[in-house]
Amino acid sequence: MIEKILPAGVASAELLEYPEELTAHPAEEHLIAKSVEKRRRDFIGARHCARLALAELGEPPVAIGKGERGAPVWPRGIVGSLTHTDGYRAAALAHKLRFRSVGIDAEPHGPLPEGVLDSVSLPPEREWLTSASPLVAVHLDRLLFCAKEATYKAWWPLTSRWLGFEDAHITFTVDESSDGAGTGTFHSELLVPGQTNDGGVPLTSFDGRWMIGDGLILTAIVHG
Repeated sequence: MIEKILPAGVASAELLEYPEELTAHPAEEHLIAKSVEKRRRDFIGARHCARLALAELGEPPVAIGKGERGAPVWPRGIVGSLTHTDGYRAAALAHKLRFRSVGIDAEPHGPLPEGVLDSVSLPPEREWLTSASPLVAVHLDRLLFCAKEATYKAWWPLTSRWLGFEDAHITFTVDESSDGAGTGTFHSELLVPGQTNDGGVPLTSFDGRWMIGDGLILTAIVHG
């Protein structure tokens, strides 16, 4: 599914079912040796997807380490992002010469738990949710959270700095369809200075796409 919201030049792979024979890369096993089974499956499944995407890019299936704040450590010249939620693991990767960063996220298409929205949103975002929610067949609160997560994943590799939920103001477009709304775009306006560590132009915003399918919300940012 996720390839539908990714541009040409970005390789992706996803798992909707977990193959029982799937095991950790030998060089990654120490990273999850003490993890519970669910954590192991998410880690192994997402990195399996990453190696499939690496192959699509013509790269070898190397081990993928874990860096600061748990961010994946990509091979030289590669940018990418991993995501996992119940019943879904995915990866999206690209060559660094073509794109500066990638951020993807997947969430179940259901409402956020009670009390979470206020801690992950800005007042203008909550105003939009109130006005738009009766008009579309989408759990917009969860979509907002999913877009915030993709924003952080696109931000971190370029800055190595924390980005709080309050540090990006996200607005959405919704593509109407015969069965409600299931796709659209979003714009993340960054509210903090965006100096980068790659020598590129400072960050001021990200643009992304979102979709709903098979009970999931998927968001993707590919920043060039």
